Amino acid sequence: MLYICLIEPEIPQNTGNIARTAAATGTTLVLVHPLGFDISEKAVRRSGLDYWKDVKKIEYKNKEEFLSYISDKECWFFSSHAEMRYTDISFPIDKDVYLIFGKESVGLGEEILNKYKDRALRIPLKKGERCLNLSNSVAIAVYECLRQWNYPDFE
Repeated sequence: MLYICLIEPEIPQNTGNIARTAAATGTTLVLVHPLGFDISEKAVRRSGLDYWKDVKKIEYKNKEEFLSYISDKECWFFSSHAEMRYTDISFPIDKDVYLIFGKESVGLGEEILNKYKDRALRIPLKKGERCLNLSNSVAIAVYECLRQWNYPDFE
C-alpha cells in the first residue's frame, strides 16, 4: 500500500489536486492537522471535489501523533533541502510506503529533516530554483514509486 502524507497542508487547491492523484492511483491520502482549510462535507461539496468520496483518507490530529505512528514504517520525506535524489532509492514493494511532504510555506522543517536525514529525498531542480508546487512534487514521487512497482493493477 502506498500513502501520500501531507503534514499541515495550507492550500486547498494543492490538496484537491493531490486528492485526485490519490483517487486515480488508489493511494491513501494522509492529512496531518492543523489544515489551512475546511474539509467538511459541505466545504468539499461547494468546492466541486466530486472525486473526494473516492479518496481513501486517514487523518491525524497533529504531527507528533503522526510521527509516532510512522516511527517503524517505511517512510520517505521529500524536501528541496535533502541530499539524496528520489531516483537514488528503491521503494520496497513488500512493505507499506509512506511518502511524506511538508506544508507549502516552510516544508517539513529542520527538526523533521534532521531526525530523518537518511530518509530525506529531493527532486532535482535547475540551479537557482527554489522548489516545485506541492501537488507536482507528490505526483512525481507517487508515479516513481508505482513505476518501480511496475504499476500494479493499472491499465
